[in-house]
Amino acid sequence: MPRLLWIGNPFFSAELVPCGWETAFHNFEDPLAYGWDDLVRLAGFVPDVVVVADKSLPPFVLGMEDFPCLTVFYSVDSHIHSWHPFYAQGFDACLVSLRDHVSRFAGTFLPEERVWWSPAFAWTHDAPVPDVARDRDCVFVGSMSAEMPRRRDFLTRLGKRLPGLCVTHGAYRELYSRACVVLNHCEHGDLNFRVFEALGCGACLVTPRIGHGLTDLFTEGRHMLCYAPDTSDEAVDEPVARAMTGASVREAEEHIRFLLANPEKAQNLRQEALSVINASHRAIHRAQSFTRHMEALLQNASAITARRRSQASAIRTSCLRLLYLHWAEMTDNAMLRMAYLKAAH
Repeated sequence: MPRLLWIGNPFFSAELVPCGWETAFHNFEDPLAYGWDDLVRLAGFVPDVVVVADKSLPPFVLGMEDFPCLTVFYSVDSHIHSWHPFYAQGFDACLVSLRDHVSRFAGTFLPEERVWWSPAFAWTHDAPVPDVARDRDCVFVGSMSAEMPRRRDFLTRLGKRLPGLCVTHGAYRELYSRACVVLNHCEHGDLNFRVFEALGCGACLVTPRIGHGLTDLFTEGRHMLCYAPDTSDEAVDEPVARAMTGASVREAEEHIRFLLANPEKAQNLRQEALSVINASHRAIHRAQSFTRHMEALLQNASAITARRRSQASAIRTSCLRLLYLHWAEMTDNAMLRMAYLKAAH
């Protein structure tokens, strides 16, 4: 049974146990930097595989280019962290949540065949809450922080046209079960977890028509209704942005009003979407896919690890040094600064 240490955001780590892994997990909140000795101590064993899972933080595992075991980086927020593809060059393999970014990760040191699309998913506990009345017309559950100006503009404008729109945050499972319609918004044009969470809770979803494999995983009109996106990975000027938002608001409003007037269609969407989530898009499915990929690598682990370690100096020079110097300059944490400077040199 292979031994695996998973450090960072848990994601589907718990589902690896029934897939045949002996696992250790470590999550944390304080900004820290971990090296090989730290990870062995945390695991309580010498791992065969180390997975570094995105926490939307600066790099928190250093020296991985010279680790004596297989290494995997799991990138989820590549839409807001352009440094991820450079950092990934220090690993043997990489999971990428956003399909349209997969090509960015293949490079001199990380071959294309070891960059794997691993979309978001519904969590194990995402499920319809029984015996809850659908007493909310339309619900959006998520952040409305200042870092999300497009979302604030979109929801403010839509709320003026739809008085029944409830914008809130917090525990989403009961809220989704109470909603006739659940609304999604993607600030950066990313295929976010909210799509899968909502469908996994048996919601009738209205979401932007974005890329990253949305329409390959789901069928518009059968599993959800989609509106024109008002965001993308590309920068646009303010007049264009406002026009995009206006079109998005109008189409989203049209879909929501249609579903409120046609509850049988909403129910069909709920049932069809929950069925496909249960069949293909829960945490266990991502764990199974990861395991299949890793089985092939484990058969050739010694050669893969040896090749990476032989290139460790070149990886640091070409891909990691400037990245670490940047974070050393950005952090106010003296211990992190020293760790980044040491890793850079």
